Amino acid sequence: MDSFEANKIFGAILGSVFVLFGGSLLAEAIFHSEAPEKPGFAITAAEPTAGGGAAPAANEVTPVGKIMQTANAEAGAAVFKRCQACHSGEKGGPNKVGPDLWGIVNRPMAAHEGFSYSAAMTEFSKGKTVAWDWDHLNHFLHGPKQYISGTAMGFAGLPKDQERADLLAYLGTLADSPVPPPAPDAGASEAAAEAPAEGDAAAPAATNPATTTNTGTVGNDPVTQPQGAGTTDATTGATPTTPPSGAVPVTGGNATSAPPQAPTPAEAQNPGNAPAPPAPLPDAPAAPAPAAPAAPAPAQ
Repeated sequence: MDSFEANKIFGAILGSVFVLFGGSLLAEAIFHSEAPEKPGFAITAAEPTAGGGAAPAANEVTPVGKIMQTANAEAGAAVFKRCQACHSGEKGGPNKVGPDLWGIVNRPMAAHEGFSYSAAMTEFSKGKTVAWDWDHLNHFLHGPKQYISGTAMGFAGLPKDQERADLLAYLGTLADSPVPPPAPDAGASEAAAEAPAEGDAAAPAATNPATTTNTGTVGNDPVTQPQGAGTTDATTGATPTTPPSGAVPVTGGNATSAPPQAPTPAEAQNPGNAPAPPAPLPDAPAAPAPAAPAAPAPAQ
């Protein structure tokens, strides 16, 4: 190759670079646009609540018994087409990316023959003792990776209750004998079922006025009036006797004693069995007599 041919090739390369660079500068000058002063809308991320509060209502899973009330297995067959890339649904079907789903309802987890399960699924199955019941399937299909962290299933899930219920109803038909749908209250929170009903709290015990005692004084000595008949003393547990008829209750400093009772005929015949008369109350001290006024002195 002579120098003339080399110069032509080199010039063509330089010309191409010049055209591309110049074209970009010209396009920027023609179509240049300034940044808007105010964005059309702001994108903000939801901040977690302090202390790790409860998950938002959008991530809560509706109980399986509630969503299955309107489930349609025929509509679920159309939803199952999304799963056929990774799962087969016929009896004795092959394992694909995921295991065959024939008889999946109430089948032990991580127990299908010929399929290698992830460590997370094997651990969740607790030695193949946990079964794919309606509640587990409902939570897993809602969000596989949220329910079993580390599972190899790459499906994002079915957050819509109706689609998930239809798919569950169709999975129940993939068996020799279709599995009946769950009860309406299946999957409900146990905490809500055990919560006490409103008004079940124990009310404080009412105070019986018949069990209270009244105190007064006779002179300088305090006297306690006995409780009513049929009640017990809160401190000793003894049942007080009924006060004799005609007794006057003690009402404080002006209290009076009960008048003596007439002896019964038996007591009149045998005076030794008659009760002793009540002790007299101490007399109140007599008030001092007022001093007499002094007589005026005679005038001098």
